[in-house]
Amino acid sequence: MKCLSGISTAHIIFAACISAASIASGQALGADILAPQPVAKFDERRWKVIVSPYIWAASLDGHANIMGRRTNIDVPFSDIFENLDFSAMGNVEVTNGLYGVYFDGQYTKTSQDESFHDQTLGADVTMTTLSAGAFFRAVEVPLEGETVFGTQRVFAIEPTAGLRWTQLKVDFMLDRWSERRKLKWTDPFVGARIQADLTDRWHLFAEADVGGFGAGADLSAQGQAYLGYRTHIFNQPALLRFGYRALYQDYDGGDVLGHRFKWNVTEHGPVAGVSLVF
Repeated sequence: MKCLSGISTAHIIFAACISAASIASGQALGADILAPQPVAKFDERRWKVIVSPYIWAASLDGHANIMGRRTNIDVPFSDIFENLDFSAMGNVEVTNGLYGVYFDGQYTKTSQDESFHDQTLGADVTMTTLSAGAFFRAVEVPLEGETVFGTQRVFAIEPTAGLRWTQLKVDFMLDRWSERRKLKWTDPFVGARIQADLTDRWHLFAEADVGGFGAGADLSAQGQAYLGYRTHIFNQPALLRFGYRALYQDYDGGDVLGHRFKWNVTEHGPVAGVSLVF
């Protein structure tokens, strides 16, 4: 169902962004190798702001019930360029190393046409997902040595809790007729994060959560894992990240043109980004 492929594109002009990330990575690594700067040791417990723009090359798998039609969804990332109008995503974290909060957002707008009763039905689809969570460091095990940022290498476990808000907005157009439908739901979630400093530069991050519990979706679950490389960009501590992310949502509710809306879909795919520490 063509209309659904736009939602999967929720996630990015991946090739172009990878090129930009590669250029930035090359510059950052070159700066460290060719003109290393002495790193001032800073207080590990000071409050920091970590800004992380990223790109998610997500595919969609599952099924949906829209306008009375059950449709199996199998949309690979290779189809995203066809209908994508605009996409943006990023993460902001505020932490002192012991406690913290984070905000994560994804916004995507697509346009496409769908065959409907021998006529062409236009559909503009906008999907927004916003998450806010808090965490605390429940376990911290010091490891031998320091990172290139002058901090103690550690292995840490951090429980998390928060809310994930999803909005799906669809504008239908058929000849002179037009209709707009907006669906939104909010899922509470609980989970945990694991961080491990593998070397002075290499860093492993993994996170998983489960939510919904019938408050919004019947069930939602998310998992992601990244391998990061510490470097400096314009003398600013930075972490280049590459990994994989998946988000599952099972939502049943709302009305689209007189029919009940159902969404049982998994978004999954590789992720690349950079985290700047301020």
